[in-house]
Amino acid sequence: MTASPLVRVAILDDYQNVALKLADWSPLAGRAEITVFDDHLADADAVVRRLAPFEVLCVMRERTPLPRAVIERLPKLKLIVSTGARNASIDLKATLERGIPVATTGYDSTPTVEFSWALLMAAARHIPAENAAFRAGRWQESIGIDLAGKTLGLLGLGKIGSRMAGIAHAFGMKTIAWSENLTAERCAEFGTEPVAKQQLFARSDFLCIHLVLSKRSRGLVGAAELGLMKPTAWLINTSRGPIVQEDALIATLSEQRIAGAAVDVYDTEPLPPDHPLRKLPNLLATPHIGYVTERMYRTFYGDTVKNIVAWLDGMEFPQAALPS
Repeated sequence: MTASPLVRVAILDDYQNVALKLADWSPLAGRAEITVFDDHLADADAVVRRLAPFEVLCVMRERTPLPRAVIERLPKLKLIVSTGARNASIDLKATLERGIPVATTGYDSTPTVEFSWALLMAAARHIPAENAAFRAGRWQESIGIDLAGKTLGLLGLGKIGSRMAGIAHAFGMKTIAWSENLTAERCAEFGTEPVAKQQLFARSDFLCIHLVLSKRSRGLVGAAELGLMKPTAWLINTSRGPIVQEDALIATLSEQRIAGAAVDVYDTEPLPPDHPLRKLPNLLATPHIGYVTERMYRTFYGDTVKNIVAWLDGMEFPQAALPS
């Protein structure tokens, strides 16, 4: 492949405006013209208008979806570099038909594991509410929940769920788990009791979701599952918003049928300012920052540079795996 002297590269959704600071982009000097966008566009037509001049798109996780309707309207597009090992919001069938390679980067689940525990512990000890009370001049308004002796339910016992189990044991918690293909051998490896799906929801004091979003997991947690939970239980979701049926979650929290939920992911991101989830007092919510750490960003953007250089040098990337 013969690259043009200056390939136009777009870095999308750099919310913190740090992409150029957290990686060495000098290998692209004289070879690429880089444009950074630190805002988010939700309208597909606006996305197409913005990205039409670019040959290379650098996308952060699922912040800007690239469905077929967008990809087919970007005739100059020649390469997509996505952070992480997978990106369900890119239509890989469309890129395959166009012959557009999709390169990915390194990824480490450690930030998400740590953040999941941060949410769980903040919920158990009412840290956001106590901090707000402290700043307002008040003192000691809540009673926390001991983790020791409680049951952590894990919806998924993969790379993240298994590490969650190990930390739970250090706190003196019992762990139970379910997923569609989970085996007793896998559970035994991590000291976790395999249970039926209904039992997972009924027995958990804290229920953490650690599944990949797929056709099978989308909408997996609905009104029936939430209805099985204890009134004192918390739901924690740092995986993907659509795994939980949003309307069912809002109804459950509005009617205070469980103690609360701590979530970092949503059906629509960024979440609209007037969204009902923003108004629920028993929801601890953060703006999808579970993976957002300096070390992770250095990996993402550093590998992005390497991928673009390799493409300019003629390297062929394997077609990314189609989602199941």
